[in-house]
Amino acid sequence: MNDLTVSSIERQNVLNNNYALQAIQENLNVNGLSFHNQMLFTTKMVAEFYGVDERTIKRYVHEHGEELRANGYFLSTGNSLKELKLHFVGDINVPKFTRQLGVFSFRAFLNIGMLLTESQKAKQLRSRILDIVIATINSRAGGGTKYINWRDRDYLPTAIKSENYRKNFTQAVGKYVDGTPNYKYEQITDLIYKAVFKENAKEYREVLRLQNEENVRHTLYAEVLLCISAFENGVAHQIEKRYSENGNKQLTIEEVKTIIDDLAAAPMMEPFIHDARTKMASRDVAFRDAWHDNLTEYLRAVTSDEFDKFIGDASINFDNILEANREVLKRLKQADDDE
Repeated sequence: MNDLTVSSIERQNVLNNNYALQAIQENLNVNGLSFHNQMLFTTKMVAEFYGVDERTIKRYVHEHGEELRANGYFLSTGNSLKELKLHFVGDINVPKFTRQLGVFSFRAFLNIGMLLTESQKAKQLRSRILDIVIATINSRAGGGTKYINWRDRDYLPTAIKSENYRKNFTQAVGKYVDGTPNYKYEQITDLIYKAVFKENAKEYREVLRLQNEENVRHTLYAEVLLCISAFENGVAHQIEKRYSENGNKQLTIEEVKTIIDDLAAAPMMEPFIHDARTKMASRDVAFRDAWHDNLTEYLRAVTSDEFDKFIGDASINFDNILEANREVLKRLKQADDDE
């Protein structure tokens, strides 16, 4: 992961991971103000915990107000402040006569700790946070994240459907494209991968640190695999059509490249390609600590729903997938790699 002090996406990936937040809260054992089933901290409490002046905290609130408010910081005034004072009457952390009070939720409390560069305690906290996040994701993913995409309920149905589209593609390439089988399959597949996620199979393998026997397609998220399948199906159709228009003359790799380039530029494909690039870049950073240089502009924070989708209650246990669908997955693993 990148330095939390400089990457808002990395910070939000921590703060959107409710499972890691729970583990962090249990590990830190910090005491806040318990109010309406929330743990709250005043500016004074935050400053004391991180060993900095209150003015430093207020400066960070001013400079990063939008981010902190999105993660639970608020300025308590009026009736809400009156209720807070009544609840914590006599508590030195809640001034009796103030007309407004800066209040941090636990998320905002961690958020400011990920921003503070003046605090040694904040630096130590960031290191512990990253360790806990990595341990939590690995633990909930069953010990590793290389195939975390399989925990998505949509993955297996998508993989099964994509196998049929892949067959349409390989058959069209085999019949209607000139060249030796292994070479042309590899070249055209790389052209499609480049068009969809800006990396050929070799580059993708390096990013995810895949072994030679590991199939690239088996690591793709369902949405990315669906986009690839749609692309392959469209390319297969155009190859067969162009072959017929050429008087049953086989196409060259360059002619197929033109088909792929045209399809990649088609307005109907733009939202699907953008979605595939965004999900691949963002999820691989959050779950696999894998960085796609060519997709930097598509990076965003992973949402709480996505964490739930892959490591939470909405996910499927990886071991259960293997057991319940052993024959189907065996067939998928034995499919030609063609990369």
